[in-house]
Amino acid sequence: MRTGIIRMAIVIFTPSPIFTMKGIGLTKTDFSEIVTVAFTLFAVIDILGSLPVIISIKKKMGNINALTATLVSGGLMLLFFLIGEEMLHFMGLDIKSFAIAGSIVIFILGLEMVLGLEFFKHDQNDKTSTLVPVAFPLIAGSGTLTTVMSLKAAYEYYNILIAIFINLIIVYIILRSVNFLERIIGPSGITVIRKFFGVILLAIAVKIFRTNIGVMR
Repeated sequence: MRTGIIRMAIVIFTPSPIFTMKGIGLTKTDFSEIVTVAFTLFAVIDILGSLPVIISIKKKMGNINALTATLVSGGLMLLFFLIGEEMLHFMGLDIKSFAIAGSIVIFILGLEMVLGLEFFKHDQNDKTSTLVPVAFPLIAGSGTLTTVMSLKAAYEYYNILIAIFINLIIVYIILRSVNFLERIIGPSGITVIRKFFGVILLAIAVKIFRTNIGVMR
């Protein structure tokens, strides 16, 4: 048995043009693309940076269903990956207008965090807060959705789908661990981080708005 394990390790870690998993060929190029796309989406989604926002929303609006938020945001990513541009064009919209609309929502969230204002009113229905603004635009925001669409020009479709799935697993784990992470950070830490990331959200919103409004002129 030990010999079999050693041989398996040699096969896995020895440079080879193809990694075979249950008859499905995964080349080194595919693996590299998956890692690149996964890290790109992770940076754009920025679920760790959104943690203070999610904690704030959870306290104000109630429970956040991690599974629902993950499935809805994942569905939006897949939808825009497959027919994003066509869908927007069908409704007479374009990617730039969509990005500007998303930036306005992000800007309002940033104002809430920095100034302590309340624009998103408490809703007794937990599904509402789970979908907006958690699933959209925090997780599957305009930046994420436009990135998903743009990645198709440079990477294989199935590699992008695998990278999306990896990020959805990470998102689900973090959303499920909100209470635990909140206890670790503490109330004072949350307040400081909330103000800091509120400013970051404002800056991101302004950048998205300025970039896209300039293109539309």
